[in-house]
Amino acid sequence: MFPKPLRLFIAAVPLLILCAASLTHTAATYAQVTPAHTADAALPPPGTYQIDPVHSFAYFSAWHHIVGVVRGRFDKVSGTITASPDPATCAVEVTIATYSISTQNTVRDDDLRGPDFFDVTKFPTMTYSGHGIHRSSGNGWIMDGSLTIRGITKVVPMSFGFKGMFRDMPAGAPARAAFHGTARTKRADFGMTRDNLVELGVPPAPGADVEIEIDIEANANSPH
Repeated sequence: MFPKPLRLFIAAVPLLILCAASLTHTAATYAQVTPAHTADAALPPPGTYQIDPVHSFAYFSAWHHIVGVVRGRFDKVSGTITASPDPATCAVEVTIATYSISTQNTVRDDDLRGPDFFDVTKFPTMTYSGHGIHRSSGNGWIMDGSLTIRGITKVVPMSFGFKGMFRDMPAGAPARAAFHGTARTKRADFGMTRDNLVELGVPPAPGADVEIEIDIEANANSPH
């Protein structure tokens, strides 16, 4: 008869073998869909990626009497991202529903939806569209895209980075990429000047009075 500790070890061996087999099977399943490109890559694998509205977020912060800041977000983001080995043919098409604005205050939100600001009845969406990118620093990129708000279009450079591909997508699911971008602009460029004249071009912070930040997850149009 084996000593008790040895008997326990012998009894546990089959369980350990079963667990190891299960883990090996799971790892093999995910390995089938783990893209070779990771966060170390500058861009995702070539193709068109559909923005996932549920996992994409557009935020902004705007000067409030120069020294203060009002922050908000838009809850409805959609569009496509085209990745290519040639930076000149990369593209972005983003549509944001202006009525989905939220600043955590219903009175202010209704005012921002009105004719003095986003005028959502006439202009239910705003868009960002761009073709071609160029390097900034490290793995960062800049796109000189066009931002359209209230029917007015201005070139607004967007700095962005590719954060990597998801490594744990289930078998058969499309590959998924993540991006983060930032931009700066002026409200007055889009006709939003009410209650704002004191803030435009006034020291100590002349220039852009709105900062934009966007986080996007996007699915390849076909599984990799």
